Amino acid sequence: MTKEKDLNKSRKPAVDITLQKKGDLAHIIAVDGYEKSALRGFAPKFQDIVDYIVKITHEIWEEHAIGTLYDYYGTNMRIHTSSGDIYTRDKVIEGTIQSLAAFPDRRLYADEVIWTGDDDSGYFSSHRLTHEGHNWGHTAYGPPTGRKISYRAIADCVIVEGVIVEEWLVRDELSLVYQLGFDVHEMARRMAQQEGDSGRQFTVPAEPDRLQGQLPPEAPPVESADFNIGNFVRRAIHEVWNWRLLNKLDDYYSQQYICESASGRVLYGRNQFRTYILSLLSPFPDLAVSVDHFCALADGPGRYRTATRWTMMGTHTGPGVYGEPTGKQIHIIGVSHHLVANGKFIQEWTLFDEFALLKQLYRPS
Repeated sequence: MTKEKDLNKSRKPAVDITLQKKGDLAHIIAVDGYEKSALRGFAPKFQDIVDYIVKITHEIWEEHAIGTLYDYYGTNMRIHTSSGDIYTRDKVIEGTIQSLAAFPDRRLYADEVIWTGDDDSGYFSSHRLTHEGHNWGHTAYGPPTGRKISYRAIADCVIVEGVIVEEWLVRDELSLVYQLGFDVHEMARRMAQQEGDSGRQFTVPAEPDRLQGQLPPEAPPVESADFNIGNFVRRAIHEVWNWRLLNKLDDYYSQQYICESASGRVLYGRNQFRTYILSLLSPFPDLAVSVDHFCALADGPGRYRTATRWTMMGTHTGPGVYGEPTGKQIHIIGVSHHLVANGKFIQEWTLFDEFALLKQLYRPS
């Protein structure tokens, strides 16, 4: 569904994205120079696809209009997560009720919506948001703690005529578990055992698709004379993560680069980012990252806001932050939002479910 022509339909930012405060949507709702879509099949109250995403999120979670899920979600829709798929709208409603019971005062702040598509092919949106609330009800992790939580999530949605038909959800679950006051390793071990006892089927291990047998990784996208934002992002990910060309960070990343990553990590500059990459490659020496979906919006001359969904696979055979090697394989979904200016990454917001990663390491053999 990604179309380069959609870059010309982007919203013009009111102010620099790096200056936004939580919940300030000026950079995503400014409409000057924006070509409004027809939104065939959508309710008249929605002005455009960003308005649709922000409004339905508010209706469901903050107005507690849970029943509107019957209008906005397809009957047999599927939500993909690193802990497994959620299948059918009824399961989505069930999970929403349980989540609101656990955090009745939950607030969802929209930090970004990056999108592409049209009425004929459908729409794709990548919605970055911050969850806040108090744990006044039971969760899957235990009884109420009364603690205030704040964590980020990114939801990638496919929307056809006003109905979400497929979604990829990435939440910073490890931060949530930690803020609730639990030991994340003990909880991951316990839940992995419970899932194993339930007879749940895990992914069959396979060699990560990074090398061609004994041959090196496939060549990255060809760099052309004209800057192409899609090729730029794919090439950077492939060369850095799959080729291990960490010297390329100077070519792709600004010296003032800032990255907000999983589990509350904040990385400043290329050197901290390089150290972070090595901290993931060490425990998973065969780690492979594949780009599953990409879209971008032009954000002014030489500037782009991008959303990239990817899959990370690797085998836990090395030392590192995840303890003694287990030999277990991980399969994790992640999403990265980037701000690109003048041919360099300026800022990044990346999420993957590190708690799901721990559960995969602790799952029964």
